[in-house]
Amino acid sequence: MPRENIHMMNLNSEPFELIKSGRKTIELRLYDEKRQSVRVGDLIEFSNTDNSGDKLLVKVTALYIYPSFGELYEELPLLSIGYTDENVSSAKPEDMDFYYSRSQQEKYGVVGIRLQLVN
Repeated sequence: MPRENIHMMNLNSEPFELIKSGRKTIELRLYDEKRQSVRVGDLIEFSNTDNSGDKLLVKVTALYIYPSFGELYEELPLLSIGYTDENVSSAKPEDMDFYYSRSQQEKYGVVGIRLQLVN
């Protein structure tokens, strides 16, 4: 039986807790070399950036690849990508510019990684 690949990624505390609670089911990332190696069925171990001992294991169930966060935001449910009822009305693709520069986004494209909690 083939063993799944396990990818290590860091995650800020707020999205970490949203994934842990089951409210965030899609993680957004730059579709750079590291993310291009992620496949459906692989596992991702997220480390909480505020507490590196706090880990979360998830299984990748789908990948949504887009040229930009603008297109991703039009297609995917915003409540699944980490917005809440309180802030979803102000959600905009430019929110991701905080994490990734426009030139990075244009170079690599972006990916939404659908997750299922394992632990």
